[in-house]
Order: sequence, then structure tokens, then C-alpha cells
Amino acid sequence: MTHAYRNSLLLSAGLVVMLGLSGCHKKVATVSTPSAPPPSTAPAPTASITATPDTVTEGTPVVLTWRTTDATSVSIDGIGQVETAGTMTETPTQSTEYHLVATGPGGTTDASARVTVNPAAAPKMKESNITEAVFEQNVKPIFFNFDSYKIRPDAQITIQDDANYLIQHPNINVVIGGYCDDRGSVEYNLALGENRANAAKQALVSAGVSPDRLRTVSYGKEKQFCTEQTESCWQLNRRSQFTMDTSNQ
Repeated sequence: MTHAYRNSLLLSAGLVVMLGLSGCHKKVATVSTPSAPPPSTAPAPTASITATPDTVTEGTPVVLTWRTTDATSVSIDGIGQVETAGTMTETPTQSTEYHLVATGPGGTTDASARVTVNPAAAPKMKESNITEAVFEQNVKPIFFNFDSYKIRPDAQITIQDDANYLIQHPNINVVIGGYCDDRGSVEYNLALGENRANAAKQALVSAGVSPDRLRTVSYGKEKQFCTEQTESCWQLNRRSQFTMDTSNQ
């Protein structure tokens, strides 16, 4: 066997072995990566809520009105699950914020409505048990100098005490009578009595009493508290006297 022939056989055998080996390799399967799901195309929900009226006195009802779109679940804090739209009457006892949350395929949204609750006014004190005698014990008359309707310093103290009582009893209306001693003419004393009644009224108003509760009348010298012809007696007649006004009761 020649050297060239032997090399040819060896080359052929090597090719056969190489082809056999290549045929023994298995194919590796290609693994595909799953694609991400497409983003949701559902619209986002909308929500609104109102409270009418939004400012009330304690004990007054309010009407809640709400509306949502594209929502499958709607709730209001403190109330719970509600329909996707509707109305409801509530009576809050304190200032409250009604918070609505709406959820749907497209997400979650919220809305709020605030109600301010003011305290109820304290009930007015009943005055039916206050007699004229009780009234006179607490609302004292004021006195004037001769031929004068100027409020004296001692009368200012009395007026403030009278005003404090009337402010605490807002259902009492008052008649203020102006009186004079018996000296001078009827016409003069009627005018002076009117000035004294108006001066007392203005003093009470300045001390905090509503003018709507006060009515004036002049008696001049026609009604005397004392009939002696002495200075001490005349002093008793120069006054503004306060009585309960029952004309509107």
C-alpha cells in the first residue's frame, strides 16, 4: 500500500467520524418569552358629591347627592356601600366631611363634601314664672335731679345692674315710664318725663339691651309715688320706672 493511498483512507475515515458525531447532537429547543398583557383600556371612574345646605345648625338635616361613572363599587365613609348614584338625607351632629370612594376596572377616584354644623342656640328661658314683684326686685328705678334728665353716676350703676338682668332674661320686654314731681305745668312735666324715659332707654341700650325690647311713656306729674311737699318726696317722684311690658303677650 502506498503512502499516498494510506493518507487518503485516513482522511476519508476522519470525515466519516466527524459526520457521525455531528449527527449525534440533539437540537436545543428555543423557549419563547411571553409578551406582557396589553394595558387596560377601561376608562377611569369619575365621582362627585354635594351636601345641601353645607352649613346648618345642629339637628338640621342635609341632603347628600352623588354621581359616579364607570364605577363598580362606591362607598361613603361613615355610611358604607351605596349605589353608584343617588341621594340620602343625613343629620350630622358635628361638622363632617363626607368622603366618597369610587372603584372600577379603570382605577379608583374619590370626592368629598364638607358640612359645617353650628351648635344649636340655647333654649330661651321661660319667663312665665317671673312676676311683676320679682321683676321689680331685680330691675330698679333710676332717679334724677330737679329739672334734669341727665343720668347721674349712681343711676349708671343701677342701669348696668338692670341691663345685666334683662340680658339674662331675653323674653322680657320693658315699659320705661318717665315721672316728675308735681311742680311746674302739666305740659312741661310731660315733656320732661318723656326726656327722662328716653334717657333711661338709651342708657339700657348702651349697656347691651336691644332697643326692640324697650317702650317709653311719659306720665309727667300725673302719677305721684309720694304726695308730701318735701325734697325727699319730690326726689322719689323724679324717676324712670321699669315695668314688664305685657302688651304683646
